[in-house]
Amino acid sequence: MFHARIMGIKTVFTDHSLFGFADASSIVTNKILKISLADVNHAICVSHTSKENTVLRGRLNPSKVSVIPNAVDATIFTPDISKRSPGRITIVIVSRLVYRKGMDLLAAIIPELCARHSDVDFIIGGDGPKRLLLEEVREKYQLHDRVEMLGAVEHSQVKNVLNRGDIFINTSLTEAFCIAIVEAACCGLQVVSTRVGGVPEVLPEDLIVLAEPNVEDLLNALEMAIARKRSDQALHPHVVHQRVKSLYTWHNVAYRTEKVYNSIIQDKEGDLTEKLFCYNKVGPVAGKLCVFLAILDYVIYMLLEWLVPRQNIDLAEDLVFPYDKKYRNTRIMDLHENMPS
Repeated sequence: MFHARIMGIKTVFTDHSLFGFADASSIVTNKILKISLADVNHAICVSHTSKENTVLRGRLNPSKVSVIPNAVDATIFTPDISKRSPGRITIVIVSRLVYRKGMDLLAAIIPELCARHSDVDFIIGGDGPKRLLLEEVREKYQLHDRVEMLGAVEHSQVKNVLNRGDIFINTSLTEAFCIAIVEAACCGLQVVSTRVGGVPEVLPEDLIVLAEPNVEDLLNALEMAIARKRSDQALHPHVVHQRVKSLYTWHNVAYRTEKVYNSIIQDKEGDLTEKLFCYNKVGPVAGKLCVFLAILDYVIYMLLEWLVPRQNIDLAEDLVFPYDKKYRNTRIMDLHENMPS
């Protein structure tokens, strides 16, 4: 982005993550982000929580940040209740097995829930450094026939794993959006998740049970989901699928992203002085360093322009799609009309 802005190319930054402010790695990361976004035209975040985080970390004007969520391919993630185990309640986890994903919480939940309910099983898909911890728990409590460890799962196989379950649990300690719970709900599973980051924004209240990121609250949330399953009070998988299908579509995401790109094309391009002023505001020390690097970058850019004039470079032609009247006349429903308040 730094080189692009020096060359006068419009830039858009998309952020899918949440970072803290206190630890050393976050401080360094946030300073780099602030430098990178000093002269950016626009930013896109996947949730309002992510937007707030990016605005604070990058010192951005909130009006230059749009919220466009992720989406799910509802033609792939479809319910198939024939894959479920009759007479059993299966809880599925598909995640990277790392600390940030709350695997320590999961390790404490599994033996307790298995002790309470003899008909509850777990399927764990994913790999990572916390896999050893989960295997130790399975060994210690003799749960080999109740806890299935799949290891790494190809994304093309995630749907098949999800369809084996009745309940999906997400134990993450931080999430900007969490596409996994959308995929699980699209397959018709009940969803239980920690109330962290942008997760509360993702699904309507009747499609998710939220819990604080601690063992006791997660156990209570799972008990609620299990009770719904036993009493047939959970929504039918195909009903849930249709709800999620209407909430998140790549058609909608593409349309809104295109609007952002088209809007910045109209932005007036500042001269080098204005760019240097933006970089100087990064900080008393970092700002001066950025100004120096920007000037050096500009000198190198001018040198390359002289050595290889742009008129001698073949330009990629614009890809022009035929005018699709049906597409243009289709009303793209604003996502906020479907999202929970």
